[in-house]
Amino acid sequence: MQEFLVEITTTIPDGTSQDEVDRRRAAEAVRARELAAIGHLARLWRPVGELRSVGVWCAADEAELHEKVLGTLPLSPWMSFTVTPLEPHPNDPGR
Repeated sequence: MQEFLVEITTTIPDGTSQDEVDRRRAAEAVRARELAAIGHLARLWRPVGELRSVGVWCAADEAELHEKVLGTLPLSPWMSFTVTPLEPHPNDPGR
């Protein structure tokens, strides 16, 4: 699978009830664990003080990433994604 750096910004629509936000966030946590267990979510961070996340995600290609991975997140209708395909760097100390 190919790795992708994905920046995700979530914008909750005005007028959305707190119950709906809480329900989707709980479902999001469950789905993230599922995606991690099957190898699609490698790492995830939240920049301090921000309502966005940055992660390393894996998929066969960018189309699969959007359709079968990111598109399955319960919060995806409220999310915008910036996707950068990654490749190994010859000086990567983790290689």
